[in-house]
Amino acid sequence: MNKTELIDHIAASAEIPKVTATRALDAVLKAVTSTLKDSGSVTLAGFGTFLVGKRAARTGRNPRTGDQIRIAAAQVPKFRPGKALKDAIN
Repeated sequence: MNKTELIDHIAASAEIPKVTATRALDAVLKAVTSTLKDSGSVTLAGFGTFLVGKRAARTGRNPRTGDQIRIAAAQVPKFRPGKALKDAIN
């Protein structure tokens, strides 16, 4: 499912116009992104938690030349599913 299909599903399920569903989805995504950018977490009860993880610096290899390169440490978004979500798909 892509974003357009998700908007269509939201609009149909909530019986709202697609424009409103688009604005609502964009607002949710913006809020999650903003919170993660500030190193926070977003917990949706029964669904899961979006959080920021840390990836340590490491040495990699350039596949074209075979030279070793240094890969910097980074913060990465992570999702931890909740029990209700896990139960729903199993």
